Amino acid sequence: MESIGVLMACPMNTYLEQELEKRFFLFKFWDFPDKALFLDTHRNTIRAVVGNATAGADGELIDNLPKLEIVSSFSVGLDKIDLAKCREKGIRVTNTPDVLTEDVADLAIGLILAVLRRLCESDRYVRSGKWKKGDYKLTTKFTGKSVGIIGLGRIGMALAKRAEAFSCPISYCTRTKKPSLNYNYYPSVVELASHCQILVVACSLTEETRHIINREVIDALGPKGVLVNIGRGTHVDERELVSALVGGRLGGAGLDVFEHEPEVPEEFLCLENVVLAPHVGSGTMETRKSMGDLVLGNLEAHFLNKPLLTPVV
Repeated sequence: MESIGVLMACPMNTYLEQELEKRFFLFKFWDFPDKALFLDTHRNTIRAVVGNATAGADGELIDNLPKLEIVSSFSVGLDKIDLAKCREKGIRVTNTPDVLTEDVADLAIGLILAVLRRLCESDRYVRSGKWKKGDYKLTTKFTGKSVGIIGLGRIGMALAKRAEAFSCPISYCTRTKKPSLNYNYYPSVVELASHCQILVVACSLTEETRHIINREVIDALGPKGVLVNIGRGTHVDERELVSALVGGRLGGAGLDVFEHEPEVPEEFLCLENVVLAPHVGSGTMETRKSMGDLVLGNLEAHFLNKPLLTPVV
């Protein structure tokens, strides 16, 4: 399969990049400053695209690759792939579900604890020597807090089980109620936010969920509420979030994703009640290797005419 052209949409995992180079003829899209010239030169060579949460295969790229057969995403999210065009052209699509579920749920709990217990600020307090001048201020407990989850898929369920271990009442909002669960269901995000102290975004990004966290939802969560986003940055209207945090209309936030990554609103950098992470929900060595193996496995299965491991389209 060394002669099969694979386009890697942006820099990703070193292991994945090295394995792609061993097994395929790899093109690193970011190495070519003139993208139009590159596509014009290699458009008939590339049969696969590997993307992730940052860059995938939009309609324009797909139209410029007439030999494209498969898009294998190094991510669960599919918002960077034009799925409709892939279906129209018979292009297969795969992603990396399940293997990152536990890590992302772990990080969500970590962000909640870090915000409520002010762990990052406490660390700075010790390092700066301020502890010698007096004890650190009191913070807020996590155990027993009501947790609302937007999206109760694999990651949402894993998060709910972890939060239950902290004796937290669980509520959720999804498109339809899940009759097998004992958690409280609310048909709208505003209602969910009104009935929880911690609101976690764990749903897929679609046109319907873009800016699902808006001013109304933030105000419903209230000045003691905490927002945690482990979904996509565009789930949250960042301008409204900044306004609420600066104005005291929201108690705090733990954010792993942002609207314009890696750009982050400067206001966040000055707020002590905000914990920021650089989109590392799946960022452990073990999980990123498992994700890479799924990407490679799907590509090899396709080109060997075997069933795909994790087909989406």
